[in-house]
Amino acid sequence: MKKTFLISLLIIIILYAFKQLVYNPYKWKKAINTPEHKLQSGSFIFSKQRGSNGSQSMENKYFIFKVIAIDGDYVRLSVIRQLSEKDKLKQSNFSTTKQAYNDLKDSIHKITITPILPGDLYKEGASFTLNDYLLAKYPALNQSRYYYEDVKLSVDSVQYFSLVYSKEKIISKGKLVPWILNNSTTPELAERLSENIDLILN
Repeated sequence: MKKTFLISLLIIIILYAFKQLVYNPYKWKKAINTPEHKLQSGSFIFSKQRGSNGSQSMENKYFIFKVIAIDGDYVRLSVIRQLSEKDKLKQSNFSTTKQAYNDLKDSIHKITITPILPGDLYKEGASFTLNDYLLAKYPALNQSRYYYEDVKLSVDSVQYFSLVYSKEKIISKGKLVPWILNNSTTPELAERLSENIDLILN
């Protein structure tokens, strides 16, 4: 009985290792070379990440990004999210719900997603909330409250190195490995902060 259990456990471990080390990388490299899933400016990146829920436990967090610039190995992302309605604030960590995450995999090309200048999100004293100023400047928000921050900063700017990831790591490993400034003016890759990519859509 014990021997049978150990053999079964060993088989499960081998199959899991095969999937993680062989099958998943093969599947990723095959997909990223197709037009539908190729990394390019304008791509949507779906990433399910583990994070703290504010207490001592962990939970899944769901993020959808838009690729807004590629400069050498620097891939600049911006989070896709919805503007809040008055008195109905959205989550502040920029993640979305599991349901919305899965729904947008099928519908993201069918909805309007508006690029908004970061400074405009604080106009009229309401941060990240739909208001008359935003509706007047960005009429597309009448169709959908989905948006992303249209950040256009120089790679020489310290502010630029937020949501900047390695192109090579995305393509070769299917991971978001961030470029950071770690007490230096020279960017470095932070492998310890890497997150898995679930899907790239064009």
